[in-house]
Amino acid sequence: MNGQVALQIDGKRGRVDPGVGAVIAPGLWHSQHSSVPNNSIILDVDSTTIGLEFWERLFDRPFMPIGPAARKLIEYMGLMTKQKSATPSVIHGWTPLLLDTLVLGTPQPSSRLTSLLVRVQADPGLPWSTESMAECASLSVSRLHAIFRFELQTSPHAWLLQQRINHACELLDFSGDSIAEIALAAGFSDQSALTRAMRDSIDTTPAAYRRHIRENRSKKQ
Repeated sequence: MNGQVALQIDGKRGRVDPGVGAVIAPGLWHSQHSSVPNNSIILDVDSTTIGLEFWERLFDRPFMPIGPAARKLIEYMGLMTKQKSATPSVIHGWTPLLLDTLVLGTPQPSSRLTSLLVRVQADPGLPWSTESMAECASLSVSRLHAIFRFELQTSPHAWLLQQRINHACELLDFSGDSIAEIALAAGFSDQSALTRAMRDSIDTTPAAYRRHIRENRSKKQ
């Protein structure tokens, strides 16, 4: 309603103020801090009250803009609370209206793959498969393949493999872990599998890639 609160939700940092709200999914670790006076409304909602699609949309982006309509509703409840007029019947009528307004005001993904792509890219080393990716996107496996072909001109497996190679390259660059450890962290069965994938994709090996990166860094220094 006013002021500002710094929040950390499952490792994601952001600020809540009159123009930005936050959604904390059940069971997620979170902490908050504010160095200025503030007032806010905290709404404890059963996850079954809101559709699964809404929760999935906010899973990776818990901080959401509060549009003009939702802001008016929040200001109204703030006024009712200040006047001690926020009776249970008022709250019961106001809560679904606010939730509907927030859902309608949330930007819609431009693709049915958006949430899936973000989640895989956040941790490609997880045991993803075509089946688990389809389930995450609420699609059949055949439909997942069709959308990948239409939108990305590739297959789910090929795209996943490239994300894992990209992640391995980042770890080779910034991590001091062994190549075997990096291979497992990036989702490969072992070092040999990573070596084959990198050789086929970018015509180099993990050791050669790491050596090249470090040599270039030394020259720049």
